Amino acid sequence: MATLTIRNLDDSVKQALRERAARHGVSMEEEARVLLRAGLSGADKAAIEGKESLWDRVARLREKYGTAELEIPERTELAGERKVFADWQDRQ
Repeated sequence: MATLTIRNLDDSVKQALRERAARHGVSMEEEARVLLRAGLSGADKAAIEGKESLWDRVARLREKYGTAELEIPERTELAGERKVFADWQDRQ
């Protein structure tokens, strides 16, 4: 494992990282590792912050994998009439 030192980090950025780590119940170092991994894996900012909607995720997956075309057969005849309660008797 490597060690990374970041110099000249704005105090506001450090504070935001501290607060974010506290919300997630992890150390600042762990939160920084998570953010770096997500940022380098190509995830967008909304996904990193957990603000990506389900619709956005589905749209991203459709772009990546495409969609499936289902062939729905045309109805050629009407369904027959069913007597659902034909053998049912009133029991009193």
